[in-house]
Amino acid sequence: MREARIHLDAIRGNVARIRDLVAPARVLAVVKADGYGHGAELAARAALEGGADQLGVADLDEALALRSVGIDAPILAWLHGVDVDFAAAIDAGIELGISSAAQRERAAGGVVHLKIDTGLSRNGVPPAEWADVCARAAELERTGIVRVRGVWSHLANAGPVETDRQRARFEDAVAAARDAGLRPEVRHLASSEAALASPELRYDLVRIGIAMYGLPPAEGVDVAELGLRPAMELAATVAAVRRVPAGEGVSYGFAHRTERPTTLALVPLGYADGLPRAATGRAEVAIGGRRHPVVGRIAMDQCVVDVGDAPVAVGDRVVAFGDPATGAPSAEDWARAAGTIGYEIVTRIGPRVPRAPA
Repeated sequence: MREARIHLDAIRGNVARIRDLVAPARVLAVVKADGYGHGAELAARAALEGGADQLGVADLDEALALRSVGIDAPILAWLHGVDVDFAAAIDAGIELGISSAAQRERAAGGVVHLKIDTGLSRNGVPPAEWADVCARAAELERTGIVRVRGVWSHLANAGPVETDRQRARFEDAVAAARDAGLRPEVRHLASSEAALASPELRYDLVRIGIAMYGLPPAEGVDVAELGLRPAMELAATVAAVRRVPAGEGVSYGFAHRTERPTTLALVPLGYADGLPRAATGRAEVAIGGRRHPVVGRIAMDQCVVDVGDAPVAVGDRVVAFGDPATGAPSAEDWARAAGTIGYEIVTRIGPRVPRAPA
């Protein structure tokens, strides 16, 4: 009735293409948030097959879930709760993103990447504490308690002036780490947007998230021009069809009334499945290779499509979004209709939508 078809060849190809674009920098494939909604295990295996050097996730539960299904590639996890116990992660060989002195002290026995806050004002060691954190980390490394593998930060993507300021702060932080006696193997600052557009920001490693799934990391980025293609196709089958006269109300509140006699198709996808209710009246789907408008309010479990006089029948396949090269709407089309970004569209796909490899 509904499915998210995941084109693993697209993920593999996207990662391989990005590797070529960013070389000699290495590639960390980000599979947090259930692989940006694509399925963490599916995305992780495809990314590694495409040549990713390691994986990245937000939290330790995500990392340990990948280990539980037999994925033994290097994994970095970087967002930790206040009282996190790193023991299980360290035993599983999970690398730890460290954003505070307290986290550093609990990471005994682990491989760590020290994070400096260069201006995003989220997690990361504040610049005023950086020298002390590095000095203590160097002391712990000399005694074999931890290994500092990386120094990293995250860009705000707030324009070239702010990016240059963050880059300067990052290079100062790397220099301070080295002055403290640390010799990090990898420096990483760039995620998808900077990795694709700014060679000077790639350093030793880039973290590739949305681009590996074939969606643009920023307004105006043409992923097809870069040789990337969307990996997810959200689809369903028509559940009901009815012919209605002009002036007929459609869905809750009758926010839409038909302007002429027309055919309405019921599609079993709603906001519980990830379609944003805010896209009501502005989104389209594809049926039989033709695009048709979603009309009336998008409901929890379903939406209504005005197919006009097209010969649509119960059981016909409906593509909510997918690869625009096939004629289907894209996740970005839905994002524009809802006033949001493509990241949100793919990551909000609900759990009752099965992810099926294609």
